Amino acid sequence: MIYDFLKNITFGQPGFFLLFLLFPLLIFIHFYRKNRNEAGIRISSLKGLGGSGTFSNIFQGLPFWLRLLALASIILALARPQVKYSETYREGEGIDIILCIDVSGSMTAEDFIPNRMEAAKKVAIDFVNHRPDDKIGVVIFAGESFTQCPLTTDHYVLISQIQQIRNGLLEDGTSIGSGLATSVDRLRNSKAKSKVVILLTDGVNNSGLIDPSTAKEIAKVFHVKVYTIGVGTDRETTATFQTPKGMVSQPEKTTIDEKMLKNIAEETGGKYYRATDNKSLEKIYSDIDKLEKSKMQITTFHRHSEKFYPFVFAAIILLVAEILLRYLVFKKFP
Repeated sequence: MIYDFLKNITFGQPGFFLLFLLFPLLIFIHFYRKNRNEAGIRISSLKGLGGSGTFSNIFQGLPFWLRLLALASIILALARPQVKYSETYREGEGIDIILCIDVSGSMTAEDFIPNRMEAAKKVAIDFVNHRPDDKIGVVIFAGESFTQCPLTTDHYVLISQIQQIRNGLLEDGTSIGSGLATSVDRLRNSKAKSKVVILLTDGVNNSGLIDPSTAKEIAKVFHVKVYTIGVGTDRETTATFQTPKGMVSQPEKTTIDEKMLKNIAEETGGKYYRATDNKSLEKIYSDIDKLEKSKMQITTFHRHSEKFYPFVFAAIILLVAEILLRYLVFKKFP
């Protein structure tokens, strides 16, 4: 803390530091006068020198050093020490984004490391960390859809909500239409000029009350751009997911309705991607991040807080102490 404080210290009038060049001269004059006075003393005997160790003899030079410290404090005050504070204001057009993530049982397939769902959560968190100026929310879907986190700029809370996503939170199935419709509903009242849904799934719509084509038309009405991502390899793998009877493992073969996902993306102004491993999924989110850039203007203001007052008070205290010692204390011991 002290290091950070000293690092931000600046001086408004640093030219006054040149006065410190006078200090060697003042010290020289002080000792020259002292030696000359001592050389001029003539004594006829050693009687009376027994008290040479008294308070007055030991500390008789203290007033000079107090005055020198007071002068140093005055110079520091004249140099106007200041602490610099920087304030950054961000102005511009942010983007409101909903991350729509499939949490059906097939998302536990292990063709990604450690599985599709955990890989999707990781890239989603990385995506959030790269977009500090945007409001982002999360919708999850399986046999039904649910708003995991509404639009927010509190990315700490958002990331915490993404980390809590797991299979078994919703009835199993793949309700792509419901997931997209819920995502659009979260953006419906958004004032942002750009509204985006990133929909990630590894299956075919097989449940829910809203057809994907209907959800697509709703997105178009509210000018929501949809990027769709199909996740999974073509080879057979294993999925382990939660059921009312406990955890169940079974073979999983990816079946993605790419035609439908492409149609949703193209008609809403987005783009369809296919991810077959962790690396390709990371690249997809990176590409979307580059395509959907917020237009932000960053202005930095610098303020200075004056800190010369403590040096003024120190100088006053030192001068008062020097006067008391010189004219009250040492005058009692001639």
